[in-house]
Amino acid sequence: MLIAPLVHVEAIDRLTLNRLLVEWNHKMGPLERPKFALEANYALYHNGVSVAVIATSETVREVVGQTGLRRDECIELARLCACRPHICRVMLRVWREFIFPPLAAVHRRQVAVSYQDADLHNGQTYRFDGWTMIGRGGGGGRDARSGRLGRDLRIWAWAIDGRTWDQMPGTQP
Repeated sequence: MLIAPLVHVEAIDRLTLNRLLVEWNHKMGPLERPKFALEANYALYHNGVSVAVIATSETVREVVGQTGLRRDECIELARLCACRPHICRVMLRVWREFIFPPLAAVHRRQVAVSYQDADLHNGQTYRFDGWTMIGRGGGGGRDARSGRLGRDLRIWAWAIDGRTWDQMPGTQP
């Protein structure tokens, strides 16, 4: 007997992404950065109801923290949120295995990065999924663009072929 999919992923627009981020009280709030050429947002559905979202973009800054990684070399996972605990891990793995590889191929990128606000999150979601912490960002002073006080950020990376950061040519642990 054929039945409708119990779980599936669909591309969504930014309006839908932001509505769900607000509804689920994402700690960073809606995605309000400028639209870049590379922007792709997705939702995970269970029985036709959205249960998690993920936003993909280019990095706002030209260089990722102190890593030396340039905007045109990576894809940023800009938001990850779910309606209840533990579904973020599922969405992250689905994104890493099935969404990131074709995006990386189309846009000729090899690495995914994500900034984790150390004041809001402990980074376990990335660590448990096999990502490597490659550096830090934010911190002292005010953000030159927004005027907000800088945050203590951890920068996590995932290479397209699963190599850790220190295994990538031209990088340092």
